[in-house]
Amino acid sequence: MRTSRDFTQAARRGRRVSAATVVLHVARQPGPTVGGTDEPATTRVGFVVSKNVGGSVVRHTVTRRLRAQLNARLHQLPEASLVVVRALPASSSASSAQLGADLDAALAKMAAA
Repeated sequence: MRTSRDFTQAARRGRRVSAATVVLHVARQPGPTVGGTDEPATTRVGFVVSKNVGGSVVRHTVTRRLRAQLNARLHQLPEASLVVVRALPASSSASSAQLGADLDAALAKMAAA
């Protein structure tokens, strides 16, 4: 995701699930196509890593780790959805394995609800 409109839409309309280091907001995109074209809507993901997580280097490290972990789990996300992954301050000291486990836990909660 690149526009603030998409982030806002996912955060306000989407289902929210949390884990120790992350919060996921997942919303269905309206309509079966993108912008009135015949192109099918795809799942889009965005990351929010605020200054509460740490300095610039820490934030970028957390973002890279989350992106890599979520990339391996894209098949678990609903089709044609907007997903916002918000990192909590605890994510700054978490390992990649811990971030992955927390993403798994959040995705399991989302699937169960």
